[in-house]
Amino acid sequence: MTEEAEEEIKLSPKTEQQTPHFLQNVIFHGKFRLLKALTPEENTCCQHGLYFQDGQRRVDYILTYPVKKPAGGRSSRQSMHLLTEIAGARSLRCSPWSRDKHVQYHQAEMARDSSLSPPSSPESNVELGCPGENFDGQEDHKSFRREEFEWKLREMGLELEKDEDAKIPGVCFVKIHAPWNVLCREAEFMKLKMPTKKVYEDKQSNSVVEKICSLVSKVLEPLHPHVEEHQPKNIKHLSHTFSREKQHLFDLSDKDYFFDSKTRSSIVFEILKRTKCKAKYSMGITSLLGSGVYTAAYPLHDGDIDEESAESNDRKLLYEEWANYGVFYKYQPIGLVRKYFGEKIGLYFAWLGLYTQMLIPASLVGVIVFLYGCATVDDNIPSMEICHPKNNITMCPLCDRVCSYWKLSTACGTARASHLFDNPATVFFSIFMALWAAMFMEHWKRRQMRLNYEWDLTGFEDEEDHPRAEYEFRVMQKSLNKHQISHQKMEKLTCQDRLPAYMTNIVMMLLMIGVTFAIVFGVILYRISTKAALHMSSNPTTRNHVQLTVKTTAAIINLVVILILDEVYGAVARWLTVLEVPKTDKSFEERLIFKTFILKFVNAFSPIIYIAFFRGRLVGRPGSYLYVFESYRMEECAHGGCLMELCIQLSITMLGKQLIQNNLFEIGIPKLKKLIRFIRSKQGAFQEEERQKKLQRYEIDHFLEPFAGLTPEYMEMSQYYTRTYPCT
Repeated sequence: MTEEAEEEIKLSPKTEQQTPHFLQNVIFHGKFRLLKALTPEENTCCQHGLYFQDGQRRVDYILTYPVKKPAGGRSSRQSMHLLTEIAGARSLRCSPWSRDKHVQYHQAEMARDSSLSPPSSPESNVELGCPGENFDGQEDHKSFRREEFEWKLREMGLELEKDEDAKIPGVCFVKIHAPWNVLCREAEFMKLKMPTKKVYEDKQSNSVVEKICSLVSKVLEPLHPHVEEHQPKNIKHLSHTFSREKQHLFDLSDKDYFFDSKTRSSIVFEILKRTKCKAKYSMGITSLLGSGVYTAAYPLHDGDIDEESAESNDRKLLYEEWANYGVFYKYQPIGLVRKYFGEKIGLYFAWLGLYTQMLIPASLVGVIVFLYGCATVDDNIPSMEICHPKNNITMCPLCDRVCSYWKLSTACGTARASHLFDNPATVFFSIFMALWAAMFMEHWKRRQMRLNYEWDLTGFEDEEDHPRAEYEFRVMQKSLNKHQISHQKMEKLTCQDRLPAYMTNIVMMLLMIGVTFAIVFGVILYRISTKAALHMSSNPTTRNHVQLTVKTTAAIINLVVILILDEVYGAVARWLTVLEVPKTDKSFEERLIFKTFILKFVNAFSPIIYIAFFRGRLVGRPGSYLYVFESYRMEECAHGGCLMELCIQLSITMLGKQLIQNNLFEIGIPKLKKLIRFIRSKQGAFQEEERQKKLQRYEIDHFLEPFAGLTPEYMEMSQYYTRTYPCT
């Protein structure tokens, strides 16, 4: 909770007293009467689940938790009474001048509750340090923490409405709405930039360049998505950091749509992250989700996308013009992506779109180089000498005891295949890729600056970033350990406080890198031992394809290891970053990206670096070979060199990661999890009448998978970029 919010709560005790009373009597008891008073249009809109039961207040966020039928436990009225006592005791300590009013309100609540439920024992006030009510189990404890958290949200000004009669059995939905005053307060605290009334026009010059650009844009018109712009491209609103004292600068004619759904949900999520609870010193919704108090927390989508009768909304428009295989050839509606998902996701897809466009000329040049190799393979002198039938050069055995001498002419096929990827044109291709990488970076810088201007992100990184909830929690623990008073100097975490975390980071990073090297060495031993075993086979076909079998199986083993360790290293990097307790979200992301990139880079490129730079150079010479463990002779390159094995390793790794990690992990597993959640919801046990009923918006979104962030996506793209440029 921010200091400004606490001051606002302290200075308005009447609001603190009357808000729970209004929510109890109007939302929970009078919601059906309000629903009957709605018009048919409002009732239909409310039934979609985007609004409260009154059809006026928009649902900005959803919390879910499991519910069971009451079995003699503590009633919700008793829980509400318990939280009333807690809030009253806290108010008596925080604002002595309003003590009499709180006592009168508390007595009125007790008198009103005495007619509905048995009076609760005064010993239930656990915050005052008394021997409180003994909870019957873990569920009762979660229920108490949940009720206290929701009470805190109401103190912050949010409005809540519960739906325990949803069509998904065993799940209760808590709908959250942020009123106008809360949105203004938090927007000012978060320093959000909002459009003002000031509008200016970008004048278009009549130069030849502008005319050419206009002509090109008309030619490329079929490639642009059919997205209607709310305002002309040459008209721009001047943005300014929102301030409640300067509301006259902003166009507040329609307050319901001044803050769009994306901004409203981000504001509510910020409140959820920073709301503290006394029970086990819980810090925000993140800790409550981790402990199982709530099972999910998510904003709502705008509407349906797969129904013809669905109303037009940004989500449906994005599905039709962007997230659809039928429009793969069109440009991305980046402005609409940014409007719906936010600036971070908008910038990511803008970068991804530019990267994909820039890969088109690179791939064309690569194909030309490959075709040149195919056309000149018969004129390659080294290949001709190896493949000439008159050459009868006998080579030394590739392994001891079981391998025999071999003819150089047997490497003819490998030598010819190596020329396809290693010919004089590859020198030109290397120079081209170096220039391509520089052009791509400069092009992206220009594109990013343009988007920063269009989206009013200039100076966004220079603004003050607020401390994370976990950081404030650790600072609070440090202050409590030193028995400091709140009005003294604010504590902060020093390097000495983080020293155990830093030491753990160094040890774990070195350990993980050592594990990667050990696995690479294990694959080397696999190739050496498998090659010797296959040469001992009595099957001539097996002996003739030893090299191909060993190369392919080793590359597949490397792929499986890379996929498994990628998941392990991602979890380890996040755990190590959490141990450091970074102060801001920006610092957290930077440290997480650094650790993840180091671990995944070593994991993905260790086999490739070994094949490209070390294999075949640590063999020795005939009569003085280098051995491992005094038994295994170090492996040599194939007949035609190590390039073919490097190509096989790269091809299997890149294609395997694309097919398995992208298609299976990012598409298949989320769909499987969605199916499992659907089955667990006991949808099959519904009666036919219930099946025909339309699920609410928040019930449909409950089956979707939570967003895992953009860090894994950036890690994947960085690995593909490093494979595209340096290894070429």
